[in-house]
Amino acid sequence: MSDDLPLTAEDVAEIAAILEHSGFRELDLSTRRFRLRVAKGDGAQDGLTQEWQWAGASGEIAADVAGVQADPAAICSPLPGTFYRSPQPGAPPFVNAGDTVGEETVIGIIETMKLMNPVHAGRSGTIAEIFITDGTLVTKGQALVRLA
Repeated sequence: MSDDLPLTAEDVAEIAAILEHSGFRELDLSTRRFRLRVAKGDGAQDGLTQEWQWAGASGEIAADVAGVQADPAAICSPLPGTFYRSPQPGAPPFVNAGDTVGEETVIGIIETMKLMNPVHAGRSGTIAEIFITDGTLVTKGQALVRLA
């Protein structure tokens, strides 16, 4: 691994999301320029905690990537990544405002680390509003659509 590996906050969020859904408890990555430790919580808190330590930095920065509380009628992103409203470019979107959805209805896809993850509605209702445009970067817990 190159010591000049560019690592953005988005990369760290994607790593955290993958770790959260894996069987591993933590990841510790070190180079001459930085150290990244991502570990699953101990049950006392939700989500993952990340510690970043950059060479020459005065300390560590901790970031909580637990989901954000949203409108109860909202369907939120289960992980960070790029949200797509349709299965492929030029295809009709999975859902539009006014569409009726069931628990298993796919409302979009989130691309994370080159993996396409379908987002299911999770409950029945009618799409009242779509908050995210196609190809937009989203964070875990960000509202994607709102049901009526």
